[in-house]
Amino acid sequence: MDERKRKRMLSNRESARRSRMRKQKQLEDLTEEVKRLEASNKQLIEAIKMKEESYAEIESSNGVIRAQITELGDRLKFLNSILEIAEVVSGGELSVDLPEILDPLMKPWQIPYPFQPIMASADMFLH
Repeated sequence: MDERKRKRMLSNRESARRSRMRKQKQLEDLTEEVKRLEASNKQLIEAIKMKEESYAEIESSNGVIRAQITELGDRLKFLNSILEIAEVVSGGELSVDLPEILDPLMKPWQIPYPFQPIMASADMFLH
């Protein structure tokens, strides 16, 4: 009986030791995974921050371009009114050949210069 009890006790100790080792290994694996995920999270946060900064710059540039479009439209209206006045004053005899100005904003699906290639690079969206 004592021999059986002693063997069982040794077996239980060995089983408990293996269990502790398994738990220690699981803890180490989880700790490494936490470190890896934290590093990945940090990289993602940095990438998001860079994209937000890039977006803000582009949005600012778009605002400037919108203002320029408005200003140029106002100038064009003003110049057209001057031409109308000059035509009225000259009795309709004003013969000025004006080239047609293509407005790509009015028809965005049409390329204004079909023979000019559109250049793009793979990294143009990364900045």
